[in-house]
Amino acid sequence: MAKPTKKPIREQDALEYHRRNGKPGKFEIQPTKPVSTIRDLSLAYSPGVAYPCLAIAANPEEVYQYTAKGNTVAVISNGTAVLGLGNIGAAASKPVMEGKAILFKKYADIDGIDIEVDSEDVETIIQVVKALEPTFGGVNLEDIKAPECFEIERRLKEEMNIPVMHDDQHGTAIISGAALLSACELTGRKMSELRLVMSGAGAAAQACARLYLELGLRKENLVMVDIGGPLTTARTDLDEGRLFFASSRAELRTLADCFPGADAFVGLSAGGIVKGDMLKQMNAKPIVFALANPDPEITWEDAHAARPDVMMATGRSDYPNQVNNVLGFPYIFRGALDVHASKINEAMKMAAVRAISELAKEPVPEEICQMYGVKLAFGPDYLIPKPMDTRLITRVSGAVARAAMESGVARQPITDWKAYEARLEERMGFSKGLTRFITQKAQTDPRTVVFPEAEEFKILRAAQICVDEGIAQPILLGNRERILARLKEFEIDLEDPRIVDMKADADRRERYAQQFWEQRKRKGLTLDRARRLMTNPNYFGLMMVQNGEAESLLTGLASNYAECLVPTFETIGLESHVRTAAALYIMNTKRGTLFFADCTINKNPTAEELADIGALTARAVRFFNAQPRVAMLSYSNFGSARDEQGRKMSRAAQLLRQQMPDLIVEGDIQANISLRPDLQQEFYPFSTLADKGANTFIFPDLSSANIAYKLVQEVGEVEAIGPVLLGIEKPVHILSMGASVREIVNMAAMAVVDAQSGNEFF
Repeated sequence: MAKPTKKPIREQDALEYHRRNGKPGKFEIQPTKPVSTIRDLSLAYSPGVAYPCLAIAANPEEVYQYTAKGNTVAVISNGTAVLGLGNIGAAASKPVMEGKAILFKKYADIDGIDIEVDSEDVETIIQVVKALEPTFGGVNLEDIKAPECFEIERRLKEEMNIPVMHDDQHGTAIISGAALLSACELTGRKMSELRLVMSGAGAAAQACARLYLELGLRKENLVMVDIGGPLTTARTDLDEGRLFFASSRAELRTLADCFPGADAFVGLSAGGIVKGDMLKQMNAKPIVFALANPDPEITWEDAHAARPDVMMATGRSDYPNQVNNVLGFPYIFRGALDVHASKINEAMKMAAVRAISELAKEPVPEEICQMYGVKLAFGPDYLIPKPMDTRLITRVSGAVARAAMESGVARQPITDWKAYEARLEERMGFSKGLTRFITQKAQTDPRTVVFPEAEEFKILRAAQICVDEGIAQPILLGNRERILARLKEFEIDLEDPRIVDMKADADRRERYAQQFWEQRKRKGLTLDRARRLMTNPNYFGLMMVQNGEAESLLTGLASNYAECLVPTFETIGLESHVRTAAALYIMNTKRGTLFFADCTINKNPTAEELADIGALTARAVRFFNAQPRVAMLSYSNFGSARDEQGRKMSRAAQLLRQQMPDLIVEGDIQANISLRPDLQQEFYPFSTLADKGANTFIFPDLSSANIAYKLVQEVGEVEAIGPVLLGIEKPVHILSMGASVREIVNMAAMAVVDAQSGNEFF
């Protein structure tokens, strides 16, 4: 496998990310109930709030019905063992804990609240966390050093009546345990026969070893090594935790001594301490989990060079089999919270291990393979699922919830498992992975993107990120000296930038002018005007795409949309099989992904044009692995207002059905009705949208479309990607004026994906 191509995250980028948008940090709290009227406030606070308070006082379990306790987890740390940073203190650990909180939200829709405790005293931490029990549904301990973390977790589990888990210990154990089960199956081994060497004896290593014993590993077949060497009964410096794992093999003196005859190695220690010669002493088909991060105990390349038959996992995302705790902790807590579990016990952890391992054996959905750019199937390079596998929440959370019920720690059992799975899927929505899908697909095969506005600061920053993340190969169009000066001025480290100075390239300008004149000489264009137009960066950049000298183009940051669209039509033009272009906005909302078209091009389209717009949009939606459910929007429902607009949208729906008979499409229909299956089932049961509602919206005119997407983007919790230009012969996309750096990067990824598809979908 090729070495990683991504560059490290820069300090400037990370600091800017954490402080931007005028809201320092990574999350905020939003109300889930309306608070807009006096009555709302009276219900939310005084006097109405007294009633749920009294209900909880009478029955403490009612707290789960009337408050957010059942969906909140406290992320607790004192900052004494922050990964890769060590003992940096409570305040300095807060960015990490906020990060953990947003992972809870992203992967399991759990509200994680970080709490940094400024103490290294075990008893103080225990008392602080215990006092928080009325507030939270669970406690995630994080980055607390050993051996204190063992006592803190043990006491809290004994003395609290909500789930408590130290993820640094058990998260790594659960994920690596699942990978180990898979590796044993693929190599024909039994856990009871496995001879295993473990480098590291800290919190994570000890938790891993204990879980492996639960999975069937025999204690006499385990050798654990710390900085002082193998843990053996001959050593006198071992604490109680390490002594439990001490081997009777007193002849072992070094890490290298442990490898002859070993079947597996698990590293939770330090980078570079394992050499290829050590692996050569292992049995056939050795299992090597080098989990030190970011530098593993032995690199992927060195391990495979020494042992081509090795089955390997690391803690890194740029190699197969990443042992990543995010595969476990969000879903374990999700399952525990959903049954109001009093604790996370061994049965629940083992259920998570087996659910993760079993999921890896199932066929991987095509959309997951596309996201990662490789064909995924159970085998040496796919021992455990990928972090973006959306099936994890139903499989792991469900398994944990079942285990909680079967082991007697669930206080709110689940009776309808299909309904429970449906609720989990509804929680997450499609939008959670769409931006990542686009980005990761672009990263599989980054293409060239020409930026005609390359002297703009935002464009240069976005170009840097595109290179750093392996998303695109930017071509900067503009004055070379000014671009280089701007890069230096803004301290943008764009290594060896590819710059095209069109004013200095007279031969290319003349070639483009002649070609453009030939295209449009019978449409009023003179050769002299063609030459003048080739001094315009948009025309020049578009001709680069037309001639295959760039694979896509992204413009519009500092230009009027029409100023970019007209050159696109004149140089590139429409695809041969379409009659109109359209622009699509992808709106990532809390209720899922919504697709809006046409928001920027067609002022007052006819029914025929609307049908074409609908077909272009449906084709794009399917490319994003979503099933388009199209609503032709109006202010009326199914002819309730007999006017020209309603008839136009109804006619457009009919024409679109003729073009795409398998497509779900309705119109004319109001926006709110199209989103409400319950109202359709009550009033319009014949509607084909009455099952799930619409996710794709075609507007009757440019004004309504443009107003709608801008309102939704500004007032809702929405990430918008677009406008994605549909129906153009080659990959060209136009930014919204003033787009942010993030929006530019997202659209650059979209342009690359468009180029990858050969313009088949856009």
